[in-house]
Amino acid sequence: MLQLTENDQSVSRPTANPGPLGLAGFGLTTVVLSCVNAGLMPHEAIPVIVPLAFAYGGVAQIIAGILEFRTGNTFGMVAFLSYGLFWWWFALLQWTVGAGWLAQPPASAVASVLLMWGVLTFLLWIVTFRLSLGVWSIFLLLWLTFFFLAAGDFGYLIGSVGCGTIGGYLGILTGVDALLVAFVEILNATASRIIIPLGRPIFRN
Repeated sequence: MLQLTENDQSVSRPTANPGPLGLAGFGLTTVVLSCVNAGLMPHEAIPVIVPLAFAYGGVAQIIAGILEFRTGNTFGMVAFLSYGLFWWWFALLQWTVGAGWLAQPPASAVASVLLMWGVLTFLLWIVTFRLSLGVWSIFLLLWLTFFFLAAGDFGYLIGSVGCGTIGGYLGILTGVDALLVAFVEILNATASRIIIPLGRPIFRN
């Protein structure tokens, strides 16, 4: 009978789920920045958020995306790498403009970029109809956040409230949702069983 030793390469080893890392990096950074967009924190907090966007919002999601590639998860790879690089774009924009290396871009240019991120997120949201309800809710809130932030930079108001402020509050909900989903996935993985379900997909087949 063939006996496998610890050093035998054919021994299968459990692989950690990189999803909670990406969700945590995304969620925490999103909450902090959204507090500025919602007016709950002063704009002077941006210099604190830029390193956070590089280190946790960016790098953590990039690492998660690469690890999702290794597990064969196409959606996770695209989502985490995309939003990790979004945070790098945001941080680089704030850094280069703040340092005077680039001129302050017009609000309409930033709005156009945010609008396109909203379009991408909306398309990914359609895919999440076949994923858990928890992930579906994150992407629903996220594309709404991007569209409202874009509308805010375009100068639109709802009553006397700027759309950007509404986008900030939506961003807080998005980030909290992502952190909760990350917590549930870590909890379930640590317990090796489903303690809190993330909800069944809307479309199962």
